[in-house]
Amino acid sequence: MPVPKGKQKPPARTADGTLIGVPPAYWEALEKKNLDLLCAVALADAQPPAALRLTFLNHSLVVDIRRREVTCADESFWLAADRSLVELLVLVYLLNAKPRGLAGEMIGVPQLKDALFFQGPHLLDTGALIRRYGHDAEGFRTAAGRLAGKALDMADAAFALMPFPRIPLYYLLWQGDEEFEARLSILFDRSIEHHFAADAIWGTVNLVSRLLL
Repeated sequence: MPVPKGKQKPPARTADGTLIGVPPAYWEALEKKNLDLLCAVALADAQPPAALRLTFLNHSLVVDIRRREVTCADESFWLAADRSLVELLVLVYLLNAKPRGLAGEMIGVPQLKDALFFQGPHLLDTGALIRRYGHDAEGFRTAAGRLAGKALDMADAAFALMPFPRIPLYYLLWQGDEEFEARLSILFDRSIEHHFAADAIWGTVNLVSRLLL
């Protein structure tokens, strides 16, 4: 994830690759931004003097820049999500979002410029989702709908999920049967790399996939 120049190195990870904590430099960089311009670019709602409201899937998050905290009115959200990862990704999005619309072209990991990143420990893990929903497309529809997913006329069940206003993720499920194993693909809008580096894409997918479960 891009770090403000002259500040501190990227955050550390746990043994399983989970990102840890929000570097103070990220908050410092955010404090220097014009609130109205920041909201216009990130598609957020300003809450003067120093806060904004940002949509994350089916939730509304409040980012209080002065207090350096991210809050959500629904406490169950924090029970289901990794709070430190949510806070980190929110700041990375706010600091790196560009005033660029969706390209309207779905791509997979192989089409990303940093596709080589998504190997080994950074391989997008779809196994848990396939085990849970590979023979339960209706359950997948329910889970995606609960996260404000928009149904797509693709695969056996497919949804566009919006973790951030400029960053959709597309989940496509092919249900298994006696002849074919279940499959699940995660696709992106081609514009995603204008906003996120590879590790931020990886972290966002992990978070959304966990919430689907």
